[in-house]
Amino acid sequence: MKNIISKAVLGLGLVISLASCKKTDSPLTKITPTNLDSIAANYYEQYLKLYPLEATSQGDLRYNDQLPINIDKDFISGEIAFYHSVQTQLDNVDYKSLSDEDKVVYDVLDFTLKDKIEAYAYHPEYIPFTQFGGLPLNFPLYGSGQGSQPFNNEKDYEDWLKRMEKFPEWMNAATENFRDGMTNKIILPKKLVLKMIPQMKAEEIITPDFNKNIFSGPVKNFPKGFTSAQKEKFTKLYQESVAKNIIPAYTKMGEFLEKEYLPKSRETDGYNSLPKGNDIYKYYAKSWTTTNKTPEEINEIGLQQVAMLRAEMEKVKQQVGFTGTLEEFITSVKTDPKAMPYKTSTEVLAGFNGILAKITPKLKTMFGVTPKTKFEIRQTEKFREASASAEYMQGTPDGKRPGIFYMPLPDPSKFNVTSGMESLFLHEAIPGHHYQVSLQQENTKLPKFMRFGWFGAYGEGWAHYCETLGPEFGLYTDPYQKMGYLSDQMLRAVRLVVDTGIHTGKMTREEAITYFLSNIAYDEAGATAEVERYMAMPGQALGYKIGSLRIRELRDQYQKQLGDKFSLAKFHDELLNQGCLPLDVLNRKMELWAKKQK
Repeated sequence: MKNIISKAVLGLGLVISLASCKKTDSPLTKITPTNLDSIAANYYEQYLKLYPLEATSQGDLRYNDQLPINIDKDFISGEIAFYHSVQTQLDNVDYKSLSDEDKVVYDVLDFTLKDKIEAYAYHPEYIPFTQFGGLPLNFPLYGSGQGSQPFNNEKDYEDWLKRMEKFPEWMNAATENFRDGMTNKIILPKKLVLKMIPQMKAEEIITPDFNKNIFSGPVKNFPKGFTSAQKEKFTKLYQESVAKNIIPAYTKMGEFLEKEYLPKSRETDGYNSLPKGNDIYKYYAKSWTTTNKTPEEINEIGLQQVAMLRAEMEKVKQQVGFTGTLEEFITSVKTDPKAMPYKTSTEVLAGFNGILAKITPKLKTMFGVTPKTKFEIRQTEKFREASASAEYMQGTPDGKRPGIFYMPLPDPSKFNVTSGMESLFLHEAIPGHHYQVSLQQENTKLPKFMRFGWFGAYGEGWAHYCETLGPEFGLYTDPYQKMGYLSDQMLRAVRLVVDTGIHTGKMTREEAITYFLSNIAYDEAGATAEVERYMAMPGQALGYKIGSLRIRELRDQYQKQLGDKFSLAKFHDELLNQGCLPLDVLNRKMELWAKKQK
């Protein structure tokens, strides 16, 4: 899913005075909430002031000119105190007297605060960004005019100029943090730093030819109402700002990474080689899965899932009459003409619409509540198709923009259904991300921090669970589509083995790539990018399979327990009616629901 809600959205507390934080220009105000509703409301209001890019991404335009240096030491110390202040306020709430729904709100906020306080014990700021994510990678999208930063009027254009003005300061803070990491031996692997250097030197970012620079996008597409004088003014200002702020900041960072950071970067791959690395990784595994499962337990689950899925793939191999090994079969489906039945993009999109038509009658038996947000299937735009993957772009809560399932089709004749066509639709589109995200955003009874919040173990876990509904929808009858489903399941199972393997020292990067390729039909470049993603973001890839398995366990448990009283539609409705939750909070919620069914 192309998700505009970052994990950081779940991380802020309520209000303390940050007057002492000279560098932060903190926007916080002193408020003392008295009950859970106002604690939650104020929490989120203050959060958006601290993380204004999140506000922009959600269509809240109030802070569109702001770019706090949120990796700065003063900012972070204030933020931590801030979490503690909210925790104190929560401690004064009488939990027992809350309704079941409010207990969930309390539990989510409580989990969030504790999680974020613990995170800073391990100094994530020492690695301010990686080859996989962070502000330097996101900033060009905001500034291109194709992202969530709006460019509709003069104020919008002025707002972005102010953000560009602050960007070098953020990059300077990042450099200082990398240096602190070097001193404290919390440093990135050399193999990742080598990928970051060309990102900082990307031609479209540092070219002095303004018309070819990605940051020129807004002045190439002025709003219709702009006068010649306005266009001239902003063209000049944007040219000056890109030359003064953007190009030097990226160039300087590229040089720092190459000349100072790379020579000190580490040869090892996993977090186990860092000081307190095993503790740090245990924290990330807990944080991303929202459970107390240990890395060892998660690794074992992964190995069991891989073995089970290989056995299922063997059945498909026999069904199509393939006589080689399973590894050879996994490789062969990449080029098998029977797996590539389409000639044009129109045919592929018609195929996806056909899946929607097939599952629509069954949706009524599986869901009592469905989203009001409209849904569309679109081919990814040509300008970004080459590097894009299939994705879901959520609609807006006001219904003005539909939820969109985007499919890149640079060469439709090479579109391979064993990449998981049917399972991909169930995951990214309906009932996966479209149902879950839309119902969450549309639910105005939820506090805003939950309406726009995100826990990957739940959100991606739900979408991954939806893939398993294929047989109930009448899908996966074609062996190549079945193989696509199994491959999608396998990717998430392999992640459990590889992520935990790398970060506990059981596997090197090279061993992880080999293991990946022996189970999944990727090319080496794709497998390498996946493994390096896990190296850069320890634990992030664990949530999908752990979340999906938890939802399936809950369903099986209550189907067995409730017998005739179990309704799948009611189960799904209950699961989705309060948005993204930590999995252990979900357990408690569903247990209360089951008692009521009896």
